[in-house]
Amino acid sequence: MFKILDRYIIGKFLGTYVFAIILILAITVMFDINEKLDAFLKAPLKATVFDYFLNFLPYFANQFSPLFTFIAVIFFTSKLADNSEIIAMLSTGMSFRRLLRPYLVGATVIAAATYVLSAYIIPPANVKRIDYTNTYVKNRRVDYGTNIQMQVGPGQIAYMSRYDNTTRTGFKFSLESFKDKKLVSRLTAQTIKWDTLYNWTVRDYMIRDFKGNRELIRRGNRLDTVIAIEPRDFLISRNDHETLTSPQLRRYIERQHARGVANIESFEIENERRYAMTAAAFILTVIGMALSSRKVKGGMGVNIGIGLVLSFSYIMFMSVTSSFAVSGLTSPMVAMWIPNLIYAIIAVVLYRRASR
Repeated sequence: MFKILDRYIIGKFLGTYVFAIILILAITVMFDINEKLDAFLKAPLKATVFDYFLNFLPYFANQFSPLFTFIAVIFFTSKLADNSEIIAMLSTGMSFRRLLRPYLVGATVIAAATYVLSAYIIPPANVKRIDYTNTYVKNRRVDYGTNIQMQVGPGQIAYMSRYDNTTRTGFKFSLESFKDKKLVSRLTAQTIKWDTLYNWTVRDYMIRDFKGNRELIRRGNRLDTVIAIEPRDFLISRNDHETLTSPQLRRYIERQHARGVANIESFEIENERRYAMTAAAFILTVIGMALSSRKVKGGMGVNIGIGLVLSFSYIMFMSVTSSFAVSGLTSPMVAMWIPNLIYAIIAVVLYRRASR
């Protein structure tokens, strides 16, 4: 059961966290408007408000949730220590470990909210936000591909010399089927057009079936067929990984690995980052509480300064280690969890020092 003191600390924690988010988001909006003013002036006001800002603010807040968590803990705990409230709590016989409990409850609430937002809510919202930026700010959408080759199923290799996503059309298409490492069928077509899901239409096609020493040839002008690929499997834009929910992301990674696609590091990093950011709420909460639970010369400003340095260094460190996964030095899992491991060690050391 939560006691009055627990509810007091949890309320202070979450209240300061929300206040920090609102304050920083207000500053962010001002800078963002100044940076993208030309785009906002030419875009419809309704699209700017509902398609961009309504989806940008939760995205930005969730991206920097560890920073907000750390600042919140540092700020309100330093204030408690400065008012001698921490000393009063410990003088009643409360252990430092017991004092940490409401902090961990608050961190659990933030971690759960962070994961639900990043895994299920924000990705669909990102679709509208990214579409808005591609339309009015800067188009980063990949609409063309050349020399596309991938495995679409067991023993099936597809190839297109060029694909245009604006017309949903591929050119000089071939689909080869193998059995026991022997070519058994080959479909070639001048053009292939994507409809929906895995439905494709090939035109000016020829199908060659190889049966022993015999070869059967079929020709035609149009054929509707099902091929287990779609444009997003080979046209990968910069922010595509941000538009998939966690179940969709895991299925996409598994499917691309099965097809032999190699350039999906951003999707694997995003998948691991969502879990790592959730765990960071607990690690940074312990660090913040251990740092700011004692009075120091210089007051609250010293603790806030140390907290900002540590929190920004954490975010920067995570960005650096993600580049290790992109370059192939480490796996995405290792790259995303290295900062958490190092900062977890820092948290244990600071906690033991503070609890003496």
